[in-house]
Amino acid sequence: MESVYARVRREAAARADRLWDVSLALHREPETAYEEYAAATLLAGELEREGFEVERGLAGLPTAFAARTGSGAGPRVALLMEYDALPLLGHACGHNLIASAGLGAALALRAALGEPAGSLLAVGTPAEESGGGKVAEVAAGVFDGVDAALMFHPGVYDWAWAPLTASARLRIGFHGRAAHPTGNPTEGIDALGALIQFFNTLGVLDRRLPRGSHVQGIVTDGGRATNIVPEYAEGLFGLRGGTSTALAELIEEVRVCAEGVAGATRTTVEVAEAGGRYEHFRDNEVLSGAFAYHLQRSGITLSQPTPGIYLGSSDIGNVSTRVPAIHPFVAITGSENSDHTPEFARAAAGPRGRAVMLASAEALACTAADVLLRTEVRDRAWALFGEKAAEGL
Repeated sequence: MESVYARVRREAAARADRLWDVSLALHREPETAYEEYAAATLLAGELEREGFEVERGLAGLPTAFAARTGSGAGPRVALLMEYDALPLLGHACGHNLIASAGLGAALALRAALGEPAGSLLAVGTPAEESGGGKVAEVAAGVFDGVDAALMFHPGVYDWAWAPLTASARLRIGFHGRAAHPTGNPTEGIDALGALIQFFNTLGVLDRRLPRGSHVQGIVTDGGRATNIVPEYAEGLFGLRGGTSTALAELIEEVRVCAEGVAGATRTTVEVAEAGGRYEHFRDNEVLSGAFAYHLQRSGITLSQPTPGIYLGSSDIGNVSTRVPAIHPFVAITGSENSDHTPEFARAAAGPRGRAVMLASAEALACTAADVLLRTEVRDRAWALFGEKAAEGL
């Protein structure tokens, strides 16, 4: 009798060309955060045609959706799809492959199991690069009752899990007083000078931050004319911390630095978070181990991440602190390269990208089958999740 895993692989292989067509369609027409209308329509339509019930406009986001199938009673598995692109670079993070792999996993598993006991969800998650669609979906309860949230990410390493930091953005504005720099210079309070001093202060702060934490900023408003002392200056700052707790501590330290600079320069300062925070990613080794086992059938072996290397931040972190989750990296280029580059964008539409997408779709579907059909997998995943939560990891 054919095993569930064999049926999954057969169904995924039967859809290989179709999945690659979807991936290339997304790649040809990249859409940035919250603008992924064509991508959401394409993916939701593919799922609807194969019997999924689709809810569009999820969590108040026009380009978010959830497709459901199953009896409803029993375990629930969510397969996550990202599909936003980067400004100017297109799919240089390979989200077209994430979307087609999640789609392929959902279609192959439904075809292999029919109407599964429990629920299978395929969740469209926009704006991972900027804004955080998953943050809104978590807040809206999309993942309530889910036993496993599964996705993969193309990368430059074959790693079983993703060392992803917590992150946030701060908008920091200094208020001074306008004046003519020659006619009445003593009446002016230079807001831009305060902002520049703040950047200098961050340079000192950065040297003593723990591994995984840093601050990067840009000037978004530096004044309007060279013959007017700027009365307002503003910067946008990206903060990262190795853990969500480390991020919270860094945010407070940056706030104190800004207030100190304001006091020293006779300006006033406003500090506001811009968008939601991304929490650090919490891997569930029960599920990531299952994914690695299934992926090995395709000849790809995953290893543990290199200690001390962090690969950015993602809103999957917010999901992973609510339910058991995975976010493995599977290489589509060599480790001498990097994502967010034109080379990586080309790889996301190349032959290695296709092979990795299909292999990951099969492994995601088989891992989802483990959760739906094997009670002990779900129980062990939740037990490990509880242990990590209790330890604050």
